[in-house]
Amino acid sequence: MAIIKHIKSRNANYSDALEYLLFQYNEKTGKPILDDSGRKVLREEFYMDGLHCDPMSFDKECEKTNTSFHKNQKRGDIKSHHYIISFDPRDSTENCLTGKRAQELGLEYAKANFPGHQALVCTHMDGHNGSGNIHVHIVINSVRKLDVPKQSFMERPIDCKAGHKHHLTKDYLKHLQKSLMDICMRENLNQILSLIHISEP
Repeated sequence: MAIIKHIKSRNANYSDALEYLLFQYNEKTGKPILDDSGRKVLREEFYMDGLHCDPMSFDKECEKTNTSFHKNQKRGDIKSHHYIISFDPRDSTENCLTGKRAQELGLEYAKANFPGHQALVCTHMDGHNGSGNIHVHIVINSVRKLDVPKQSFMERPIDCKAGHKHHLTKDYLKHLQKSLMDICMRENLNQILSLIHISEP
């Protein structure tokens, strides 16, 4: 089954998210894996794109957006939201899901559900604890960079305006769940139930 997980972060260092997406980390310790020379080791296979930003300068561009709108200046402010879409491991073997296709679906999902936000979209091939399931990370700046047309899932008039923050509610979470279910059904991917786990580091 496809699962979507949500993590909100108050970490002002956006480069931490970029580092995690690019390099290998020890799942138990949470620390980067180093080679014999003490350098971080790139992930063996991944696909990465940026929305409304260059992915390699995601951190600087988010900071610039925050400064221009005078947002995310306090320690307790939620700086980013991290969504993880994990596909069923069987989708790789039974339904020919590839990392490249998962990345395309992740980009489609991010554009549809987080319009106007700067975002990193990155697909990893290695699942948690060696499960081998393909999963897509979507990390968005909590502040919207651009004005966008109002969407049906937006609950407030300001939810489509630049300079306002990502507004996460129970109804919006239900929309995100259905959006993923619709994609899985369209792509003939294993879809029994889509669960949303909300946590905060």
